[in-house]
Amino acid sequence: MPRAELPRDLDVLVIGTGAGGAPLLARLASAGLKVAALEAGVRHPPADMATDEVAQAGLFWMDERLSAGRDAVAFGRNNSGRGVGGSTLHYTAYTPRAHPDDFALHTEFGQGVDWPLGYADLEPYYDEVEQFIGVSGPAEYPWGAPRRRTYRHPPLPLNGAARLMHKACAEVGLRTSPAANAALSRAQEQEGYGTRHVCTNRGFCQAGCSVGAKASMDVTFLALAEARGAVIVEEAFVTGLTVEKGRVTGAEFTRGGGAEWLGARVVVLAAGAVETPRLLLRQGLANSSGQVGRNFMAHVGVQVWGLVEEDLRPYKGIPGGLISEDTHRVPGLVGGYLLQSLGVMPVTYATQYVRATGRWGPDLVRHLSRYNHVAGINVLGECLPHDHNFLELSDELDARGLPKPRVHFTFGDNERRMAAHAEALMRDLWARVGARDVWALPRAAHTVGTARMGADPQTSVVDPFGRAHDLAGLWLCDNSVFPSSLSCNPALTQMALSLRAADALLGDFRDGRA
Repeated sequence: MPRAELPRDLDVLVIGTGAGGAPLLARLASAGLKVAALEAGVRHPPADMATDEVAQAGLFWMDERLSAGRDAVAFGRNNSGRGVGGSTLHYTAYTPRAHPDDFALHTEFGQGVDWPLGYADLEPYYDEVEQFIGVSGPAEYPWGAPRRRTYRHPPLPLNGAARLMHKACAEVGLRTSPAANAALSRAQEQEGYGTRHVCTNRGFCQAGCSVGAKASMDVTFLALAEARGAVIVEEAFVTGLTVEKGRVTGAEFTRGGGAEWLGARVVVLAAGAVETPRLLLRQGLANSSGQVGRNFMAHVGVQVWGLVEEDLRPYKGIPGGLISEDTHRVPGLVGGYLLQSLGVMPVTYATQYVRATGRWGPDLVRHLSRYNHVAGINVLGECLPHDHNFLELSDELDARGLPKPRVHFTFGDNERRMAAHAEALMRDLWARVGARDVWALPRAAHTVGTARMGADPQTSVVDPFGRAHDLAGLWLCDNSVFPSSLSCNPALTQMALSLRAADALLGDFRDGRA
C-alpha cells in the first residue's frame, strides 16, 4: 500500500512516542496545534501481544549499543523500547512518585545535583497523569508528601512473591503497601481507544499487555493525541536535525529505505537517554556546556531470588505488587532505595539465573524444574551523577553507517555500598520465609541523565522546562534531562515533566516566542 502523505506546516514535530513524547503530543494536539511524531518502530496492537517472551522481541530496541566500564550496562531487552509507545510497551507499570527531598539531593547531602524545580512544580501533573492513565493503588499511601487525590482505582491483587515479602518485612518492622501500578483493577474508558479492560493477572507485562489494562502510551496519551488530530509516522528513524540561522527547522529520517524530511516551527527530541544524546553528538548540537552525553545514570537494581515450598506461579499477577519505601533514606548513604516484590517470566528467569550463577546443563535443568516455586525481590536505588559515566560516539558504525553509541558506566562507592546494604536486607527477608538456593543478580536499571536540565547554560543542556539553551526551536523531553536518577521508577515523573513542558511550550506559542 502507498504511504500516507506526510503532514506539512507543522507547529511541533516530536521525535519519539514514549513516556516523554506521548503526553506532550496529546496536550499540544488537544490545544489545537498541528503536531506529528516520528517513531522508529511500528505499532503493536494489544490484541497482537503474545504471551511469549521470544515472540515479543520487537518491543525492544535491539540495535547494538556498546557498553564499557566495570559495571557495563546491558541493553537490548533491558533499558530500551521500540514501537509506538516506546519503552512503556514493556515496562512493568510501576509508578511511584518521587519524594520532595529527591529533588534536592545536593542540598541534603552535599553530593549529586539539585533539580531546578521542586515537588510542588510536578504535583499537579502527578495528579493529572495518575487519574488519566488510571493508576491502581492504596487509599492511604504511607510515604512521601500528603496526596491531594487518591488513586483512581483500588490496588491490584498481590502475587505470591508479594505476599511473602509482606510477611518477611513485618517480622523486621518494615512497613509495606500495595504498590502504585498503572494497570487497571477495574475497567476504564479511554478517549481514542475505547474500553481498557481489567488486568487479567497474566504477569507478562514485560512482553506487552494483551487487553489494554496496562497504561502504555499507545492506549492512553497517544490514543488521545490521534483522536485530537496528531499524526504518528511509523518506521521513521531520525538521522539528523536541520538547522538554519541558529534555529532547528525539522528532522531528516529514513523510512522504507528512502530519506525524507519533515519541518516544524518547533522540534521536541524525546528519544531517550541514549538516542537523544547520540543524535545531538553526531551533529555537535546544543552542547556549548559540554554536558551532552555526560552524567549517565542507571539505578541500583540488585535482585535476590530463592526457592520456597509454596507453589507461587511467578508468571501470574502484576510483577511488582508490593512496595516498601522505609529505606528511602539509609544512614551512611547518599539517598536511598525502595523495595519491590518481583514476578518473572520463565525465559527471563532462566537467562538471569545463568548470567548470575554460571550454572548450565543438568544443574540448570534441575533448578528450572522448580520455576513455579521461585520468589523474587529487588530494589531501585539512587545513582549519583559521576564524571566517569558518559555516552560517546564510537568509531564502529551501525547498519545505517552511523556511529554506534558507547556507554561508560561504573558504580561509585555510594552505589556499591547501597547495593551491599540492599542485598543483605533482601537475603535476610528471604531467609525469614524459608527460601533456599538464594542467589543475587547485580543489576543496573533504567537509563537517565546525559542532557541534564538546569538554570545555568554553562552547566546544563536545557532549561527547567526543556528548552535547549543553545538553539531556538529545540526542546528535549525525555529521561535524558533528569539531573539526578531519583530513588524511584522514572516513568511517572517523565510523564509529569512532559505535560509541564507542553504547557510551557503552549505559553510560548501564545506569547509569540515559539
